[in-house]
Amino acid sequence: MAEPRPGPVARGLRAVARILDPGVLLHGVRMLNYHGYAHVRPRRAMTCGKNVRIAPNASFRNGERITLGDAVQLGERVSLWAGKTSARIAVGDRTTLGPDVFVTAADYGLAADQRIVDQPMTERDVVIGADCWIGTKVVITAGVTLGDGCVIGAGSVVTRNVPGGAIAAGIPARVLRQRD
Repeated sequence: MAEPRPGPVARGLRAVARILDPGVLLHGVRMLNYHGYAHVRPRRAMTCGKNVRIAPNASFRNGERITLGDAVQLGERVSLWAGKTSARIAVGDRTTLGPDVFVTAADYGLAADQRIVDQPMTERDVVIGADCWIGTKVVITAGVTLGDGCVIGAGSVVTRNVPGGAIAAGIPARVLRQRD
């Protein structure tokens, strides 16, 4: 026979106990800290044009080296990580980055005789032209330039330059055709 369901008072007390659990409260503090260093502070340092729309859970690193043109749209969970010392990310006017796009302007070294995290990073600028559409879950690596008006298909990994007006997709992304 099934146990009787607890009454509303017992359920309410359990809910209060869960909310007041120190682990839950600490997690809230951690989330606020993360939002501060991954969104709020770098966002203040970025150079943004007019009418830029940024999802509240977008993530940035080294915002002083990120430039967004007019009417740029950044979807949910977009990550723009400029280099720690010099590499910049520039996004042209009217460009849209879909959810979960990741753009990095730095790569770790690959020498076999050193731990990867101990190697100096190679920093190279990323330039995304005007009027581009970057699909969901695209990764754009350091040193890439996307020409004006290009479209990058969802899930692509862009490791090389893409000319203006091109439609590219795949892993690694390859030009499929030019826009009509």
